Amino acid sequence: MRARIYQPSRTAMSSGQAKTHHWVLDFAPDSAREIDPLMGWTSSSDTQSQVRLRFDTRDAAVEYAKDHGIDAQVIEPKKRKANVRPRGYAENFAVDRRGAWTH
Repeated sequence: MRARIYQPSRTAMSSGQAKTHHWVLDFAPDSAREIDPLMGWTSSSDTQSQVRLRFDTRDAAVEYAKDHGIDAQVIEPKKRKANVRPRGYAENFAVDRRGAWTH
């Protein structure tokens, strides 16, 4: 069995950091998905692709994979850039705005 261990990133639609502090172990699909000829739905006989395990630490996830004989690939998270301004979009409407209103 192949799997990947990673720390999920935040969704593109939110600026919050919820659900990004734990580590996830996902199994790789063993078989390709098939299209049902009548309804057109995609299906698979691989039940392992539905399993998603969450761990508090990276080491706990790696240890679990080792104990159960799972060939796991660890993907390190990419850190956020440090040059993000603290106020950003809200600065456009601030009363102590630095520059003149241009639009």
